[in-house]
Amino acid sequence: MSECQTELAYYYPEPMWWPSDEQANWVKNLILYFDGIALLVPEYIKDKPFLVDPPLAEGLHEHGLLRILEPESFIDQKATEVFATYMADLLTSGVLDPLAKEPTAFAELSYSRLGYQADAGLGSMIYEELETRGLAKQSQDGVSIPMHPKVRSLILVLLAQILRSTGRTQGMDLSPTTDNPRILAGLAEVLNLPSSPSVGHVVTLDLQQVGVDLGSVPLNEVIAFRAEYGESYRRYARDLRQFVRDMGLMQPEERNTAIRDRREAIEDAAADLRATAWRAWRKPVAFMLMIGGAAWTAVGTQADPVGALLAAGGALLSAGESPSSKVTEAYSYLFDARRHFGGIA
Repeated sequence: MSECQTELAYYYPEPMWWPSDEQANWVKNLILYFDGIALLVPEYIKDKPFLVDPPLAEGLHEHGLLRILEPESFIDQKATEVFATYMADLLTSGVLDPLAKEPTAFAELSYSRLGYQADAGLGSMIYEELETRGLAKQSQDGVSIPMHPKVRSLILVLLAQILRSTGRTQGMDLSPTTDNPRILAGLAEVLNLPSSPSVGHVVTLDLQQVGVDLGSVPLNEVIAFRAEYGESYRRYARDLRQFVRDMGLMQPEERNTAIRDRREAIEDAAADLRATAWRAWRKPVAFMLMIGGAAWTAVGTQADPVGALLAAGGALLSAGESPSSKVTEAYSYLFDARRHFGGIA
């Protein structure tokens, strides 16, 4: 990764957070671990972050810590082609067909997040396939598509990974980050699809208590703390990403000892962060962070659709470097900022 790239927590699956002390807690904690927060917000609700939570959104924006990505322009031709190829393979395989028999309310997904602005033909092809299979319905508002919620989640999981390549071309290192454990489980399911050969292993690191309750702390105080200690937090987040890369490339017989050693190192780092935060805030632990994902040693082929999904677009970044020498990876952070922690199942 280039040193000049801005490391952003790409929050998904929803376009933004909802205002509450709990949500303010995680937003303020996340800006300690990253250079800011990125949101994928369709044009027709582009002002929503500033209307729904003006103090926090405007404060983050003022300090350069909030990046609004508009799918109409950010989802480019390359990303649309990768997404459409993967979705077409998934739909024609029939693996999603049983969902159409489930009685459930449909959820809206904007046309723009299907890549319509980049390539209306490919977007329409996917929409028509979904509708034919009973997984999507006719639009009611002309800007969004009602679809099965599990299909919607799958699409947003895939986009979170695909758009990392797009982000790099614009100087952004986008780290998919969610507070929805089902989304992380969905990513693991995608990475473990039977059609994907065992060239990378899904690994997870359990939730670690690493932050305090900052919901009521003024943003300016958090930013001042970030200026002094932020590099330690960002190093911790990078170490989690490196954990996925290192462990994902190892064979099973190598991983057990390595994972134990790496886990102990990360737990020690988490303890240091807790101590630092406690000295500064004198508040209880109220933020947890984990990671799950996999890594591959080579670009994908038709026999390796997940590897192909991750490696596509690598040529945009390699500038003469052999794509086959690149390590591709998929991961997502999962955080929990509830005041009373329970299981994440």
